[in-house]
Amino acid sequence: MPLISVIIPAYNAEKTILETIESIFQQTFADFEIIVINDGSQDSTLELLSGVKDPRLQVFSFPNAGLSASRNRGVARAKGEYISFIDADDLWTPDKLELQLQALRTNPEAAVAYSWTDCIDEAGKFLRSGSHMSVSGDVYAQLLLVNFLESGSNVLIRQQALREIGDSDESLAAGQDRELFLRLAAKYHFVAVPQTQILYRVSAQAISANVAKAGTSRLKVIKQAFSQAPESLQYLKKISLANSCKYHTFRALEGPVAQCQARAAAKFLWCALKNDPTMIRRRVTWKVLLKILILSLLPPRQAETLLNKQPKLADVSALLIHLRVLQKF
Repeated sequence: MPLISVIIPAYNAEKTILETIESIFQQTFADFEIIVINDGSQDSTLELLSGVKDPRLQVFSFPNAGLSASRNRGVARAKGEYISFIDADDLWTPDKLELQLQALRTNPEAAVAYSWTDCIDEAGKFLRSGSHMSVSGDVYAQLLLVNFLESGSNVLIRQQALREIGDSDESLAAGQDRELFLRLAAKYHFVAVPQTQILYRVSAQAISANVAKAGTSRLKVIKQAFSQAPESLQYLKKISLANSCKYHTFRALEGPVAQCQARAAAKFLWCALKNDPTMIRRRVTWKVLLKILILSLLPPRQAETLLNKQPKLADVSALLIHLRVLQKF
């Protein structure tokens, strides 16, 4: 029986699936099984997987049902005492499983171990650092405030705890990771491994995704979580909503002009201002608003030309880093 079950949901993942699996095979801890749930892929994902000759790899194919359903199908087939998820385009450093397992064994009261995340581009090159937060023990309040785990490819979970809280929510369009983490944090302690071990791939396709739909779903997760949180933590709700709206403003304005989603950015900036009125006094807020206006009122070529002449406006990533500074409590 393997000690760890690694579950990979895969949908049309031909470009990255083998690199992801290789990063698992390179782990310094080797007592694991890999369960790939092929979620109705229409490309060569299944063919590529058939060429992997390692008895630790198992592949199960189903009609397309989404990320949460695939994870649930993987958990149902997992034999390990511990479970870890990784998306089919993300990577792990070689010591990820070893150090997270060590952290859980050293902290028997914890049910979840997590590490730091950095972002890579489509070519696998470093793009930017994650938040690199380390919070251990009872992390429920901090997780209500912000998703410091950052990625569903991050955690190592005791299977008993995962089965106790139930399946991932298959009704959500986005925010499934945080919803699951919040239910775990409400009952169990977490332990941090304070080093980068997860490489989260940011692709052009992800940048151009429907930010409005994803952001609305994530706000739903936050509101649902606070509906179940104790009264003593309700004061964090507006801060949490503001943090999420700031993040989705950033996502809507990220990338080339042609991929920016000004309407979604305006929606989430307004949401952030409603929940954190102090933002109106910050110069960076007005710079972000100006970029939204430029993208909304000018044709794409003119907007791109103007923004290229104003690099501080074009580099909205740097602007939003300031907007996304976490508020302490």
